[in-house]
Amino acid sequence: MIEEFQGFNFSHNEFIFLGFPVIYEYRRLLSLPFFTTYILVLVGNSLLIYVIRIMESLHSPMYILICGLAAVDIVVATVIIPNMLLSFLFDWNDISLASCLTQMFFTHFLSSVESTILLAMALDRYVAICYPLHYTRILNSTMFLRLFLFTVIRSGTIMFVLVALAGSLSFCGSNVIHHCYCDHMALVSLACGNTDKNNAMGLAVIICFVGIDICVIIFSYMKILNVVLRRAAGEDRWKAFHTCGTHLIVIMCFYLIGTVTFLSRNLNMQIPTDINTFLGVMYIVLPASVNPIIYGVRTKEIRNGILKLFNTRVNRELTVQVCGKTQQRCSS
Repeated sequence: MIEEFQGFNFSHNEFIFLGFPVIYEYRRLLSLPFFTTYILVLVGNSLLIYVIRIMESLHSPMYILICGLAAVDIVVATVIIPNMLLSFLFDWNDISLASCLTQMFFTHFLSSVESTILLAMALDRYVAICYPLHYTRILNSTMFLRLFLFTVIRSGTIMFVLVALAGSLSFCGSNVIHHCYCDHMALVSLACGNTDKNNAMGLAVIICFVGIDICVIIFSYMKILNVVLRRAAGEDRWKAFHTCGTHLIVIMCFYLIGTVTFLSRNLNMQIPTDINTFLGVMYIVLPASVNPIIYGVRTKEIRNGILKLFNTRVNRELTVQVCGKTQQRCSS
């Protein structure tokens, strides 16, 4: 039952998710594509982590960053998709304010960590291609420790303030969150009081993670393309352009969707609830689904590692079968 109260003496502690109101009656059918996507995210990213872990040749900074990206994709998808599936299948739509704020923190924190990893990957390629002689000196264990501290401090501090400001609001109107998970502005839009600080913090998040990170990423890839196109020729040029272009397209989709969903309510953009919810989910699910392909299968070293792993398993099973048949013949 949806409760509505007016007045500032009351504040909701329980909320109800309603992400796709127009197609709500088909919510059980919606669970199928999201469940399939979640399985693909788990399998693809887990395989990527496993291959990088067991292949010593892949224990370099670039692949460690890819491994970190895969781990973040698994965790951030797990934060929202299982709850979505329970909501679609069993109508478990309720969530407490504390749980909502917790989900909000981890969703936005992990997304910001992913942004930082993408930034680090771009800088890694920039140093490797533009300053190859200084690569090992620049990207060493000390640099990784600094990157880790920078990521935790920047993302943790900003997202903690974002969530704390949201938790300080009073929710005396509707308790229906028009989303599939506890999105920041979806919750803030239900507040009764002044939300100027929350809106300003939302803009600060966009400026910090989109305005800064995407500019550095684009600068790095432009420099990489400039160096590669000057040194390479023919097919190598096309491969470099295709690789950088693909990476940039995926990265731009990640930042564009995130910006639209984050600012849609700040700027009073009239986006239908179903579309806004879909974009919010795609902001999490799309990168987690395509990253194993873009940074895994399409990377020659990782692709060879997967094929080597697969061939080793096949040869081992064939050897066991041959040995088993040999023993049966000997015993007969």
